[in-house]
This record gives sequence, C-alpha cells and structure tokens, in this order.
Amino acid sequence: MSYVVAVRALCEFTAKQGDLDLRFTPSPTAQEGIAGHQVVTSRRSPGYQTELALSGEHGPLLVRGRADGYDPAQRLIEEIKTYRGQFARIPDNHRHLHWAQLRVYGHLLCARDGLDQVDLALVYYEIGSGEETVLRETRSAAELATLFEDLCGRFIDWAQQELAHREARDAALAQLRFPHAEFRPGQRQLAEAVFRANAGARCLLAQAPTGIGKTVGSLFPVLKAAPQQRIDKVLFLAAKTPGRQLGLDAASTLGRGTPLRVLELAARDKACEHPDKACHGESCPLAQGFYDRLPAARQAALAHPMLDRAALREVALAHDVCPYYLGSEMARWSDVIVGDYNYWFDTGAMLYGLALANQWRVSVLVDEAHNMVSRARAMHTCALDRGALRAPGAAAPPLAKKALGRVTRAWPEATQPYEVLPALPDKLLAALQTATSAITDLLAEQPAPPDPALQRFYFDALHFTRLAETFGEHSLCDLTREGKDSALSIRNVVPAPFLKSRFALAHSTTLFSATLSPWHYYSDALGLPDSTAWIDVDSPFSADQLAVRVAGHISTRYQHRSASLAPIAQLMAQEYTQRPGNYLAFFSSFDYLEQAATLFAERHPDVPTWLQSRRMNEDERAAFLERFTEDGRGIGFAVLGGAFGEGIDLPGARLIGAFIATLGLPQVNPVNEQLRERMQATFGAGYDYTYLYPGIQKVVQAAGRVVRTLDDRGVVVLIDDRFGKAPVRDLLPRWWKIEAASGSGRVPSGSRCG
Repeated sequence: MSYVVAVRALCEFTAKQGDLDLRFTPSPTAQEGIAGHQVVTSRRSPGYQTELALSGEHGPLLVRGRADGYDPAQRLIEEIKTYRGQFARIPDNHRHLHWAQLRVYGHLLCARDGLDQVDLALVYYEIGSGEETVLRETRSAAELATLFEDLCGRFIDWAQQELAHREARDAALAQLRFPHAEFRPGQRQLAEAVFRANAGARCLLAQAPTGIGKTVGSLFPVLKAAPQQRIDKVLFLAAKTPGRQLGLDAASTLGRGTPLRVLELAARDKACEHPDKACHGESCPLAQGFYDRLPAARQAALAHPMLDRAALREVALAHDVCPYYLGSEMARWSDVIVGDYNYWFDTGAMLYGLALANQWRVSVLVDEAHNMVSRARAMHTCALDRGALRAPGAAAPPLAKKALGRVTRAWPEATQPYEVLPALPDKLLAALQTATSAITDLLAEQPAPPDPALQRFYFDALHFTRLAETFGEHSLCDLTREGKDSALSIRNVVPAPFLKSRFALAHSTTLFSATLSPWHYYSDALGLPDSTAWIDVDSPFSADQLAVRVAGHISTRYQHRSASLAPIAQLMAQEYTQRPGNYLAFFSSFDYLEQAATLFAERHPDVPTWLQSRRMNEDERAAFLERFTEDGRGIGFAVLGGAFGEGIDLPGARLIGAFIATLGLPQVNPVNEQLRERMQATFGAGYDYTYLYPGIQKVVQAAGRVVRTLDDRGVVVLIDDRFGKAPVRDLLPRWWKIEAASGSGRVPSGSRCG
C-alpha cells in the first residue's frame, strides 16, 4: 500500500525550519491569487504549460502535485507565489519552503522526461503593482534526485507510521459496534440516514428531536462508513462550546479501544499563551524556533488519542511551542476534528484550505445546524464605523495617519438614517486599499504588538475589501447614520454562493438539528446541492409527555405589550400553582422580560424568580442554571434566542415547564426589511424566510428544553393569539397536541395533534 502525499505537504513537513513568523503581511485572497497566476502565465511565450501534473515514487511514498508552469523550450519550470507589500519582508522560512517545492517538481519532471538538468524559477508576483521578482537557478537531475530522496527519507518513517495507523484505524472502525446496549427511539433512523448519505456521497438535512442522542447517532455511522468510503477526516462542527463538548464526548466513547485520533480546535484568542505579543520569533518565545521544535512536539502529541484543548496545551508547553499552531499542525494527522463552523465555512477556513491542498476525503457533521444561516451570513458580512477611524488616527505614525485621512475624506455622505447604496463606493475602496498597504508596511517594521484600535481597523478594512471583490446579488451595501457618524456595511443576505464550494468539496455533509423545518428554507439559503436528502426523524416522545397550550387571548405584539403583562402574570401563576416546580419564561427582549418579571414579583412575591441579565459572563450563566435543582421551585426569566433558549440540558424535575411569550420574530427594521425584499426577489418567500421561519425555530428550540428524556413530563404555554393560526401551527413539531390555555377559549379549528 502506497502512502500518497502532496508535494506541498511533503515539503511543509520536512523543509520548514526556524521561527513561526506571522507578521502583518496579508496574503492575497484566493481570487487574487488565481488572478495573479493568470497574469503571470499570460505573459509567457506560446507553448508554455500551466498546472502541470507530476508524480513520482520513493519506497512506499507516492508524491504528486501540480507545478504552476513549464516552458519546454527553455526547460524552465516555475513556481508562482503571489504576495502583498515589500518583497524583502517575505520571511526566509517561507522562501526556503518555496524552493523545496520547486526542486521537488524539478526532480519529478526530470524523472518523467529523462532530463539531465532543468532550470528553476521562483516567481513572486506583487498583487498591487503587478511586478514580478524572479529568482532562478539551474540544477542537475542528480542533484534534484538527492534532494528528493533526502526529503522523502525524512518523511518515510512518519509515512510508514501513518500507514500503519490508517490500517489499524480502518480495521477497528470496520468492527466498530454501537457503544450502548441498544439504540434510543429515533436514533437508529438517524444513524441509517447518515450512513446512506456517506455511502452515496450525498448531503443530508436531518431534523431529529432533542433527546435521541443525535451526536452519537450521527458520528457512529460516519466512522462506520469511513473504511469503505476511504474517508480521511471526520469534521464535527458546532456553533457553541457545549456542542463541541458533546462531540468530544461522543468521539471519546466511540473511539474507546481503537486507535482513533481526536483533536479539538480552539479559537486563537482562547489558545494564545501570550496575547500581549506578536506571532513571530522576535516577540513571542513560543514562536521562536517553532519549526525546529515542532517534530518532537508532533510526535509527543500522537501519544494522546484525545487531544482536547487541555491535552494540546500540555504537550505544546512541554516542548515550548504555540498551542494554537500545534493544533493547526495536528489537524493534518487526526481522524476526528471538533471545532467551530468557521473552520470549514468561513472565507479563509483552515480545514477547507487543508482539505483542498491535500485532496482529503472529508465527511462533515454540522451540529445545531439551524444556526448556520445566521452564522454564515455573519462570516460574510463586515461593517466599518467612521467614528472608529479617530482612535487609530490619533495614535498612528504620519504615513498611516495620512492614509486614514484619505479614508475619512472618501467616506460616503449619510443623508438618511438608513439607506442601501446602489453600488460599492469606489473611491472609499481605493482609499482602504491604500490605507491597508500603509499599515502593512508599518506593522511589519515593528516587533511590538500594534495599537489595538489600529489593528482592529486594519483587520476590518482587509475583510471589507476582500468581501468587496465578491460583492453581488447575495449581499447589500448599506449606510447607517449614527449621530454625527455613520457605519458602512457589506451585509450578506444569502450565504449560498459562499458555501456551495464547501459542500462540493466534502464527500458528504450532514446538517442536523431539532429545528430544520421547512427544509427548503435551509437548502435555499445555504446552497445545498439538488441531490441533498431530507429526513424528519420520528420523535421518541409522546403527546401525553408534554402539554402544549396556546394562550390565544393574549397578544404580545409590540403595541400590545403593556396590556399583556397582567394576563401573562396571571397565566404563569395559575400554571405554577397547579404544579409547583422549575419553569423558564421566555420573552422577546430584555425590556419586555424585566417589565414582566417586575409585575409578576409584585403580584406573586411567594414565587421565587431570577432573571437573565444583559451581557452575562460564563460564571453568571452557570449560576442562573444552578437555580434549576431537582427539588427547586421558581421561574427563570430569559430572552428567547439567547443563552438559555437552546443548548442547555435540564432533565427531570430540573425543568418542568416553559412559558413562551413571543413568536420570536426578528424585529421589523430597515435592515430586516431589506433582507425581506431580497429574499422575496430571490426565493419568492420574503416574509417567511426573514421573519416567520427564524422566529418559530427559536420557539421550538426553547420548548425543547422541557422534555429531554422518555421519563420527563412537562408543559409548554405558547402565549400569543398567532400560535393558533395555521401557518404557524404547521411549523410546530408533529408530535405536539395543542390545546387552549385556561381562560383563552378554544384553539381554532384545525389544531394539529401528534
């Protein structure tokens, strides 16, 4: 069995040396890089060959890749690198790596064509100026063969180790058994659908109720399919920390007794040991000599089959290397990787880039996928605040200050509180390009961390200009007046154009959640392939476990909220008196929550209450949840769609009921109205896609906190007359039996039963 390795991966493993150096030299975007390559190759003579596929063997290694360009007439092979800024600031270790790649291609070409020597050229193309800097050398076939054998020799022990690991992993996964005595109700249905999706290399949207064990039920079939489908990596992606922990727990359970390697990727700001230092050897001790110490750290990390954040940090610090970048390195050698959505779906997603470069076969699991639309929009949205220019301007050196002044002068005038611009402001974009170039030069010259305000503007400006390159019907450019200043945004409306490439590259992607109805909303917004399968997993719960009541005599519309407070307090008191215990009460805003809690406490002082507050930290959120004890009583007031509306588990008597005093509809404001218009024009369902579906999804998520196991019993009171209307009822879970709340009259005809 051969071990297939890309030229780039071989060289990155064996030829990198010295410091980790991430000074502020922003790399071009993928689009800029492609365009730069095209410009360079268009300047070459007829007969010039691009994307030349080359491969060769050395022992068990099959090394393959594509050389950027080859001129047969000159026997000249070229490696083209695009960059921004000054050529002299390209770190030496980068150039060393580039030469190694080019020399490997030179050897593969000589071996293929029987050449005795070849000319090699490193071509550096500066995106801004269009200038080429060319470094050339001539190497004999014998020299290149020796270099190739040296690199392969250093890699081969690792490759043999990895081959043995892969064989042992696949053998163990082929024999993998479900870790529990039996599947929970609904769990087998989910697992079979996920297995079929991987066997057929398709995407899957899976709506599966809370409490069936979705995490194990989705990860188990992917691991089971991995040997036959030759899956290299399984990515378990979640929106929040609790979801990632569930993924780690499931991987630990399933991997017990197997050689499965599991890695947790933490955010850079959480993994950084020296946040006051810049990421290069002159500033950070963990960056200095990073690549020299990396081999030992990498080998030590493999001794930990579960490389969670704590284990990764322990290994990294024992070898004096950066934990975050050790994690990035170990992603190459792990079987299951647990992390945030952005590692695969963001513009510069690390795992997507690695999979593309190394031709990995990847199966992606997206947990709590109802969050994907809003998260994906945020990934491809950027706002610049004109007022924020003052802070970096005050501290900036003269050249940067001058460039920031141009940005201020080019800023479009805000004549209205909110307006959508007909086109991107070209003068401002040009000024931003000049400013980022000036700041790049400034930051590259200083080893100390930059001024925080200047750095914040710099990254925002880079993000904005890169989004501008892909601007289209999927996004808006809007200007919002804020007092004397204004904010300019490129605001993504439909993430689909950005995500289609992610779904196309993955062998299979499964998106699962308790709330993915209607499926066409998620399919349209996210750009899922036409072949995507859909499953609505049967609920393990029965209608007699959860009393669902509609208070149709109350309106929670904004203009009726003052009048709603007293009847809501009365309704909550009635339910609490009938069955004292722990309840959650959800409202549409903090103002509404506080008004309702104040009135309820005044009228019913004997009932304990506690409130979610604005900007709670982790300890405060934990304290809020600690009030929900098995023998506790009281009502916790929370905001729908906030920290306590999903992702929390309060089984049994810890939570016996929920009051939901809102449909969860997003606020009607100029921005959302623009989203509605664009959704209407694109999909013909503007109101539903902008307001109704996202709102009811939050309601169902909050209601799902009540019944968590087959032994739970509880009540959900839906407080608003609109919950009785057919378009809303049709979006509620099939197994619910909806009744009228006490004092609200009967539920309108057509009320759905499970």
